[in-house]
Amino acid sequence: MAVPGSGRTFSVSVISPERKLFEGEAKFVVVPAFDGELGILYSHAPLMALLGKGPLRIETTAGTRRFQVSGGFVQVLENEVSIASEQAEEA
Repeated sequence: MAVPGSGRTFSVSVISPERKLFEGEAKFVVVPAFDGELGILYSHAPLMALLGKGPLRIETTAGTRRFQVSGGFVQVLENEVSIASEQAEEA
């Protein structure tokens, strides 16, 4: 059975107060939400959640990008994922 949304990409941006860390297309994103990990695929329902502290993983067609984030929020709306973190750095 195929995974819903597999092979389809969506827009992702990761920003911190200092700079934009990532902007591009992804196939899958895992964020450390305040109350546990959250996986996001293409066509995910609209969502807004608080970020916790931990690893952020972005699966792109070119490979995996990893970041450490702490605090902030994630918004999913119409195949666009916006991650605004109080502290973030590429791992």
